[in-house]
Amino acid sequence: VVSPSSSSGAGVLGNWIGGKHVPSTASSSISVTNPATGEEICRVPQGRAQDVDEAVKAASAAFPAWRDTPVKARVEVLFRFKALVEANLAEITALVVKEHGKNRGEAEAEILKGIETVSFATGLPDLVAGRVLEVARGVFCQEVRRPLGVVASVVPFNFPAMVPLWTLPIAIGCGNCLIMKPSEKVPLTVLRFAELLAKAGLPSGVFSIVHGSQEVAKSLAEHPGISAISFVGSSRVADILDKTARACGKRSLCMGGAKNHLIAMPDCDEEMTINDIMNSAFGSAGQRCMAASILLVVGRGRTAFIERLVDRAKALKAGQAPGEIGPVIDPAAVSRIAAYVGACEQHGGKILLDGRPWMSMEKGSWFGPTVLMHKSAQEPAMCEEIFGPVLSVLEVESLDEAIAIENANPYGNAAAIYTQSGQTALETEKLSAGMLGVNIGVPVPREPFSFGGIRKSKFGDSADITGEGSIGFWTEKIKITSKWQPPKKKDVISSSFIS
Repeated sequence: VVSPSSSSGAGVLGNWIGGKHVPSTASSSISVTNPATGEEICRVPQGRAQDVDEAVKAASAAFPAWRDTPVKARVEVLFRFKALVEANLAEITALVVKEHGKNRGEAEAEILKGIETVSFATGLPDLVAGRVLEVARGVFCQEVRRPLGVVASVVPFNFPAMVPLWTLPIAIGCGNCLIMKPSEKVPLTVLRFAELLAKAGLPSGVFSIVHGSQEVAKSLAEHPGISAISFVGSSRVADILDKTARACGKRSLCMGGAKNHLIAMPDCDEEMTINDIMNSAFGSAGQRCMAASILLVVGRGRTAFIERLVDRAKALKAGQAPGEIGPVIDPAAVSRIAAYVGACEQHGGKILLDGRPWMSMEKGSWFGPTVLMHKSAQEPAMCEEIFGPVLSVLEVESLDEAIAIENANPYGNAAAIYTQSGQTALETEKLSAGMLGVNIGVPVPREPFSFGGIRKSKFGDSADITGEGSIGFWTEKIKITSKWQPPKKKDVISSSFIS
């Protein structure tokens, strides 16, 4: 068994159960590679249902004491954890760069964004405080937030630090015991968080990690000892996992994929718009559910604007220094992205910037920024999630046409309008996404506002996965009504005390 700090390709990572690294029961393992070089970092066990059983037993044993720990004491652990993450920021940043491939600036930024959720969770003593009201003479009603018990979270490869921190601090801060399955492609960062949580004083069993792929995710969704599950990943898997979990009587909150549209009005600030598009479409190599993958240019003949955009994208360099474009996660991603670019050619589209030459780099999984000019909104790259550094451009006659195209796509994560008109900005509300922006390409809400899409971008519970919207998912709201007889005069106790 190897730990995040010692992983060197020589061993197989262990699960994290009962506050320590524990060997998996798996008989096979999966290679974890550095996307920038293709070199093996370590191996991760192909976990089994037995591993989930072990984690549930440890979590179930820890739950009564953790549930009964006052919320103020629970968040003290989160305060210490936050300080430890900040103290080890450089090390964790390097770990994210190594296993995911994104550049150092992006890696550090995602950790800091995750820390914001930890900070939010430290305010749970105020956030979970229920109302108390005397509703009639001697009759009181009170609300209490009660943890669910043992819960699970399945997190994706594209944000090894931030997405785990969406669920981890709030779930355990509310009094649950959490079992997490990280992506088998990026298992190291979450394991390092587990070590830091232990150092922060989190009791054994409150947080567990089970490595693996489909069998582990399915076991978490089906296990009778687990009360709720969250998931972030593709819409196809989100739909399957949500149906499985709900069929087994669980709460389920499964975040899916996206096809996010940006609309550039004729009056937009072109410099700001292009800057935003570079970040939104090509940041993190386009591997994020908030990436802008479609640009609808309102008004025909805006050739100069499109040329400026392409020139800026063409200037982006491959690498892992801040501002550079890192690799995509693996060779399969390279092949998938290339297939969409080829399909654009077959449908008569024009490749304004071709990222395929980056595929010939000697090591690693690289695909360069790509800009496609389409003739129709029905082409594959205009309709399907690519999850790579590809921007599809389509010219439209009017804002109404742009809104109609956005509304017709089945996803509902994000959309934005670039304009200098307040009246036009009001039209943003007509877009069919859960997170909308005006002059911002990645409209991610910040705490206390919560993250969450609609339509095929979210399945299951109506709650969101972060912010105030997440507290209701990880707890039950209990209502207590009590009645007390008004005291008789002779029973009234004097308020004076004798010391």
